[in-house]
Amino acid sequence: MVQRLYEVDRPLLAIYCGSQSGHPEYQTAAVQLAEQLADAGFGMVYGGASIGLMGVMADTMLAAGAPVVGVIPEFMSSYEIAHQHLTVLEVVDSMHTRKARMAEYASGFVALAGGLGTLEELTEIATWKQLGQHDKPIVAWNAWGYFNGLKQQIDHAIDQGFMQKRHANLIDFIDKPEQITQQLTEQLLQKKLHLKL
Repeated sequence: MVQRLYEVDRPLLAIYCGSQSGHPEYQTAAVQLAEQLADAGFGMVYGGASIGLMGVMADTMLAAGAPVVGVIPEFMSSYEIAHQHLTVLEVVDSMHTRKARMAEYASGFVALAGGLGTLEELTEIATWKQLGQHDKPIVAWNAWGYFNGLKQQIDHAIDQGFMQKRHANLIDFIDKPEQITQQLTEQLLQKKLHLKL
């Protein structure tokens, strides 16, 4: 169920991050990244929660005037506390539908720190790219080395013969928010976009 029809005239980035807030520095950093992305001309699509880093990103993007689209499964709308002030809030029937809809709306993907759900979303969308289901940029913001373990695991999988070397860079691990904004601006903002939700 979509609250209202909205026409998006800027690229939406799928944001994967925690429903927990983590240490205070992660919250401060999330605000910084959200402000930069909004100023650069991006909007956001995410899991629709009002809590954790998810809520921080959504609130900051909205405050900066960027469109924010939330997609949340009905069974999680109270568990994750659905955000009630988004540009669009779409309530769907399952986690599978949620992830597919976010991928459909997104022009690119950015992962911040989070738990198992964030890791699952990040690795799944990278797998989809590996299988040729999309060719959109995927960025993991490696603030304070948060994703070093994942990067090492990918290198280990390649070393042990379970991944091909050509798939080593499915995910771009980037340390600084301004580098994320610059890369995504160069890759995405040259394209004209008109998306009706």
